[in-house]
Amino acid sequence: MNQEKYSYTISEEVFAQFPGYHRGVVLCFGVRNGSSPPELIQLLRAEEAALRKRLDIASILEDERINSWREAYRSFGAKPGKFRPSMEAMTRRVLKNNDLPSISKLVDIGNVISLRHLVPAGGHAIDLIEGDLTLRQAIGDEIFIPFGSEQIENPLPGEVIFTEGKTVLTRRWTWRQANHTILTDATSAVEFNVDGLPPVGVNDVEKICCEIVDLVQRFCGGDIRYEILKKEHPQLVLEV
Repeated sequence: MNQEKYSYTISEEVFAQFPGYHRGVVLCFGVRNGSSPPELIQLLRAEEAALRKRLDIASILEDERINSWREAYRSFGAKPGKFRPSMEAMTRRVLKNNDLPSISKLVDIGNVISLRHLVPAGGHAIDLIEGDLTLRQAIGDEIFIPFGSEQIENPLPGEVIFTEGKTVLTRRWTWRQANHTILTDATSAVEFNVDGLPPVGVNDVEKICCEIVDLVQRFCGGDIRYEILKKEHPQLVLEV
C-alpha cells in the first residue's frame, strides 16, 4: 500500500510568542490499542498516588509547570479559570481523590506520562488524516467539533490551535480535542504531542518522549520513533 506524506509544522508565530517552547512528537505505527491490562492500570494508579503525595489542591497554583500553562492561556485571551489546560484539569481531578477512568492502552499511557511529569502528553489517531498538520494561531474561520458533540465551533482569532488544514484537532492548545482524531480500539497509528514550556526544557521533553516510546512498545508494540520540534527545527514529515 502506498504511503501518503504530510507535513507537521509549528508556526514561527508560536515560537515568537512562546520563547523556549519545544514539542516532542512520538510517532507510532502498527500499534495494537484496546483495553489496558492490569499492569498498565496499576501504573496509572501509582502515578495518581505519587501525585497526591507531592502536591495538594490548595497549592496547585504554586506549581511552576501548571502556572506556565495558565500564563500561556492568558496571553492568547483564554481565562485559565474557565478554560483549564487539560493537564491542570486532570491534576485537579486526581487531587480531589477521583481516580481517572481507564479508557484504553494508548489513552492510559498518555495519562500516566501527564501525571508523572505534569506536562501535556496527548495522543491523536493519524490513521485517516488527509492533510498537513500545524500548530498555529487561529484565523477564526476554522472548524472545531469537540469530542462528544456534533456542534460546530470556531476558534477565536489568535488562539493557539492544532489543525489539519481548516479542521481543528485541539482548541486552546491543550484544552479540548475534536472527535476527528480521538483514539479508539481500532487505532493503529498515533502521534503523541509532548508540550514543553519553560521550566520544562528540551532535555525534559526528550526524556518524556523516550518514556512514551518504552510504554507504547511494551503495551502496544509497533514501529515507534520521535522528533523534537523547536524554533530551529519546526517541521517533520509524516508518512501514513
